[in-house]
Amino acid sequence: MVTTRATAEDRPDRADRSAVRTLLRLWPYVRPVRVRLFTAAFVAVVASCTSLVIPLVLKWMVDGPVADRDPAGVWLGALYLLLLGLAEALLFGLRRLLVARPLAGVEAGMRADLYRHLQRLPVAFHDRWASGQLLSRGTTDLMLLRMFLAFPLTFLLVNGVTILVGVIIMLLQDWTLGLVILIPAVPVMVTCVIFEKRYAAVARRAQDQVGDLTTVVEESVLGIRIIKGFGRHRSQALAFRELSRTLRGTELRKARLLATIWGVIVTLPEVAIGAALVLGAVQVADGELSAGTLVAFLSTALALRWPVDSIGFLLAMSQEAATATERYFEVMDAEPEGREVSTVKEDGEDLGLRFHGVRFRYPDAPADSPPVLDRVDLHIRPGESMALVGATGSGKTTLTALVPRLHEVTSGHITLDGADIAAMPREQLRSLVAVAFEEPTLFSASVADNVLMGTADGAGEPELERALAVAQADFAHALPHGTETQVGEQGLSLSGGQRQRLALARAVVGRPRFLVLDDPLSALDVHTEAAVEAALRDVLAETTALIVAHRPSTVLLADRVALLSDGRIAAVGTHHELLRSNAEYAHLMAGTEEADR
Repeated sequence: MVTTRATAEDRPDRADRSAVRTLLRLWPYVRPVRVRLFTAAFVAVVASCTSLVIPLVLKWMVDGPVADRDPAGVWLGALYLLLLGLAEALLFGLRRLLVARPLAGVEAGMRADLYRHLQRLPVAFHDRWASGQLLSRGTTDLMLLRMFLAFPLTFLLVNGVTILVGVIIMLLQDWTLGLVILIPAVPVMVTCVIFEKRYAAVARRAQDQVGDLTTVVEESVLGIRIIKGFGRHRSQALAFRELSRTLRGTELRKARLLATIWGVIVTLPEVAIGAALVLGAVQVADGELSAGTLVAFLSTALALRWPVDSIGFLLAMSQEAATATERYFEVMDAEPEGREVSTVKEDGEDLGLRFHGVRFRYPDAPADSPPVLDRVDLHIRPGESMALVGATGSGKTTLTALVPRLHEVTSGHITLDGADIAAMPREQLRSLVAVAFEEPTLFSASVADNVLMGTADGAGEPELERALAVAQADFAHALPHGTETQVGEQGLSLSGGQRQRLALARAVVGRPRFLVLDDPLSALDVHTEAAVEAALRDVLAETTALIVAHRPSTVLLADRVALLSDGRIAAVGTHHELLRSNAEYAHLMAGTEEADR
């Protein structure tokens, strides 16, 4: 089944959503550390308001000691200013100490929840989503959220309180000058509203494009052998440059929007301060205003420059945090695999593995498209091995994926010893069924760890050695550190045949009741295949197995053979019976025998 993964260009902008409503979804994660965050916010408000006391001290100094030519008073005023400055610095330092540890914990908790949820999401979800998009949500987006909680969230409140207190102080100093300062408030607020809507759309597009770029980089690294083998480094570099250029254009648009709002927010208040300075100087010259009052007024206005100037910066970070939150919960809101409780009792006639009228269509396939599997009826008796044979595209791999519920059947049902697997808890189901796929996947861990993933915790050396012997994977002992050798990312430090044998060892190590093997010997040479088949016969005698087979030698491992044709079971019998009675099967086997020769 070929799926199309959406890119940033395919996803619509979500500028219509409320940033506040989106950010409120973070509350369950923030609630455990709310006391420290509220305390830090209060400390920051006190520190910011402390800076507004400095203009009042300056007023006292100018109208008092300076006007009276009192050096002692000037030194006392300087001491007050020094103490206020130290208090402000210490309070802001305390705020940072209060938020650093809890917010690191919030980020770690969200990342752990995301990873845990990704493990529970169905395979169909992972088929639709590019891995780079998921990686960017677990790294870049969560970093943006931590930065938002640490800085913009606090300072939107702190700066709002500071501006309010500062405006009140200025109006109390001289209400006419205060009104002059307030004139730019309306155009600044209108600009902020317009900016928020436009920046939200661009920020979302940029973060999605980062995910697309991450996907390209990841695929280029994992597929470096293919790129080099086919000399495709130029085309990959071109694809990377195109995405980089697109992202650069989006980031430049963000910069232009931010420059625009900063230009408005910085220019209008500066003009207002200049006008207040001229008007205040005239009032001082006319004797209507004291010099100390004018100094205090202008000092307060200048102290409010950072809170006002930072509005654009804080709004930008808040919008990026809102889009990061939206992207995070797009994954967290995806429906995980259910937690059913089995209520189906065993039926003696249905012991073993049985498919009852199974139909399957991929979730994203058109509703009018033919199903991949259509009314499949198949019974594998307890202790029996069934080979599944069919032409390419007949649905063999899809059928095997239904047994461990990597995909859910569209209709019909599958039973294990009479119990419907759809009603089984997945943990129970996957403890009964072991799988080995045609494309073996290994993890960046030791050989032993990779193999023992197939059994319960506590399995040790005897189980490991038995599984390696069955899979003819004794080469593991010749590796530099034996079975403790790290196999590297995806096991690419090993050959294809070695990876496949380790994957087979992982499937058999837990002595499963049901075994599903998807062409497990395709990468082996003839001699190794014969040795593995000889060892597998003992394993298959103790389990119920479904084996996708392409070679006659693999088919001969099974007690019976099922022919899958166009999504349906066309015939069931022994290898020799089907060779005599079914032309399609005979043709498939003749083709594989000729290919082997």
